[in-house]
Amino acid sequence: MAERSDLTRPDSKNFRQVLGRLPTGVVIVTGGDPQDPSGLVCGSFMSVSLEPPLVAVSPAKTSSSWPAIEAEGSFCANVLAEGQQDLAQHFAVSGGDKFAGIGWEPAPATGAPILNDVAAWIDCRIYKQIEAGDHWLVLGEVLELSLHRDGGALVFHGGQFHPLS
Repeated sequence: MAERSDLTRPDSKNFRQVLGRLPTGVVIVTGGDPQDPSGLVCGSFMSVSLEPPLVAVSPAKTSSSWPAIEAEGSFCANVLAEGQQDLAQHFAVSGGDKFAGIGWEPAPATGAPILNDVAAWIDCRIYKQIEAGDHWLVLGEVLELSLHRDGGALVFHGGQFHPLS
């Protein structure tokens, strides 16, 4: 096979650049103590299995929010709707009270926060957590889920938020 000049080793810069060509849904994972909830933006979210119903999220090991969610043993994946990029940026910041001024209600099975006006929500119990480099791969068993409003979803592509209608 001939050598190609456009091939590079996967350092963090070109890894992000290449994988940035793949659009990802924007999800805010919430949970933790219902009196002091935690939340984080997660761009790595996917459906895994129908039987049993499983999804996967992949929080960074450096996340200051994930330990509280993990300790509770459950989470709610809030699928952001088009136009909710401000909410994504709000939850992407480390530390502070991310729920100050943010409306939410408890999910039916776990009590994890369902954020107001999201496109959909998926309430899960942690099924399995696997070490995956500098992240965790967390499988969630889906207990309850619902479409929350009509309209498109918010995606992240090429370093920017975009509506997907």
